[in-house]
Amino acid sequence: MKIKYLLIGAILLLMAYMVYNATSQPGIQDLKGNFQEVALYRNENNTGPITRIYAVTVEDTLWGEMKKYGDFMPHTKYGTTKVYFFKTGSSVPKELNPQEKDFEEKYHPIASYEKDGMGEVSFQVKL
Repeated sequence: MKIKYLLIGAILLLMAYMVYNATSQPGIQDLKGNFQEVALYRNENNTGPITRIYAVTVEDTLWGEMKKYGDFMPHTKYGTTKVYFFKTGSSVPKELNPQEKDFEEKYHPIASYEKDGMGEVSFQVKL
C-alpha cells in the first residue's frame, strides 16, 4: 500500500515539474527593448512556401536582443521570415508587401533579420 502512494506522489511531482517547465519558457516578453509589432504580411499560400514579413519598433539598439526576437518569430519549412527593426518614434511602414522592396524607400530600418527556406539566418545592422 505504501509503494502505491509513493508512486502516485512521484507521478504527481513529475507532472507538476512538467507543467512548470512548459509554462516558464523564455519568450518575446522577456527580451529587453520593448519590441512592438507594427505591421505584418503573410501570404495566403498554405500549401507552398509561406512568406512572413514583420515591421517592429525597438527602443534601443540591442543587436543581440533583436536577433533573439527574430529567432522567436514563426518560420515554416521552405518559407521565409523577415523582420525589419525600426527605432521607436521613427517613421515605420504600416503596410508590407512581398515585392523586391518590402516597403517604400522612405522608411529606414536600423537592422533586419531574415531566415530563408533552408533555415539559414542572416542579421544585418543598417546604421
